[in-house]
Amino acid sequence: MSLTHSSVVGYPRDEVFAWHERPGAIMRLTPPWSPLRVLQEATSLDGGEAVLRLPLGLRWVARHTGYEPPQRFVDELVSAPLCWVVSWRHTHEFHDEGVRTRITDTVDTPVPAAALRSMFAYRHRQLGMDLAAQASARNHGDRSMVVAMTGSRGLVGSALAPFLTTAGHRVIRLVRGATRGPDERHWDPDAPAEDLLHGVDAVVHLAGASIAGRFTSSHRAAVRDSRIGPTRALAELAGRTPEGPGVFVCASAIGYYGPDRGDEELIETSPPGDGFLAEVVADWEQSAAHAAEAGLRVVTVRTGLVQSPAGGTLRLFRPLFAAGLGGRLGDGRMWQSWIGIDDLVDVYHRALYDTRLSGPVNAVAPHAVRNSTYAATLARVLRRPALVPVPGPGPQLLLGREGAAELAEASQRVYPAALLAAGHRFRHPTLEPALRHLLGRDWPAAD
Repeated sequence: MSLTHSSVVGYPRDEVFAWHERPGAIMRLTPPWSPLRVLQEATSLDGGEAVLRLPLGLRWVARHTGYEPPQRFVDELVSAPLCWVVSWRHTHEFHDEGVRTRITDTVDTPVPAAALRSMFAYRHRQLGMDLAAQASARNHGDRSMVVAMTGSRGLVGSALAPFLTTAGHRVIRLVRGATRGPDERHWDPDAPAEDLLHGVDAVVHLAGASIAGRFTSSHRAAVRDSRIGPTRALAELAGRTPEGPGVFVCASAIGYYGPDRGDEELIETSPPGDGFLAEVVADWEQSAAHAAEAGLRVVTVRTGLVQSPAGGTLRLFRPLFAAGLGGRLGDGRMWQSWIGIDDLVDVYHRALYDTRLSGPVNAVAPHAVRNSTYAATLARVLRRPALVPVPGPGPQLLLGREGAAELAEASQRVYPAALLAAGHRFRHPTLEPALRHLLGRDWPAAD
């Protein structure tokens, strides 16, 4: 039994093949809904081995063989549970079609083809979009950089780091624990070492405790203390490092605008709102501004509701909606300003190379939706009803009154004015195509 999936991307074969050889390629091609997680990349397509984690702590080890650049390479299963029953041989082939490339994946395995089609459709779409985003960036001044990154193992960092390495950048992960090679450096958030950013061209600062949870005094302290002090220390270090970074990109949040601004369209110059998160975000951004005082370009990425089945709200909602237990929250009228994980990756990438971006940047799709529309769209993508509304008091039981108001019930109609003024193009400006890509759900066939 075998599956063959073929498509054409609009880039030369040498470029497409080279993308597959760079660190991060396997991470970028692994669907976010898949239970597989990459534990170890292969060091080479010529004999290297990749290790993937399966549910229950099991492992899948594949070896690269058949290396014939830029025409083909092969993945062969060498170790997995029941590998004497489940064989796997995946042949990647690349053929010239003028200045474009036809990519053909052929998999020989007893696994039913129906179980694999959505995965390979996703891989080909993802590859095409990544190549397009990276080509556009090069045309607008992107050049190879050394990027130091905190929070590289989180939801955003685990997507951004491999995107940057497949684009030809080097990512140095700033980690709090022991380092595991030349591309990791130990980072003390309270007192970073003076040489931490030597040889670095840019900093991407993503680290911070999750804001999800009941707004107890300890939770408030964790949210605030993990952001304000460490950001200021890192920004000041970036500013005083000789021949150090020229740009400091810091995570931020649309919580800056407060929990409820009604139908007001919020852009980067809109005034801050009220509440705990608005105060934290304002202080967070001010901490990052210490790098600007030393002459660095500083970008604070005010992020909306990130859509990915690997984390965030979609990870929570997906199983409920898939079981037919999803629905709107309360009356469903609150605005939800969302962004797909790969569009967010593109925003961070642009912040690194586009000198027109400075200060706050709203990282949201251009079309915010009301909660009722979000619920109906997710249900339609999953082919389930959305008939079980969450009663108003429900979030308060989980998050407390303040947590519910600041998180679950927040209504912010945010618009990405700075990005659109810079000519930024979103992969998925509207919700349904974004969810279909991220969840591997094709559009229904026309009647």
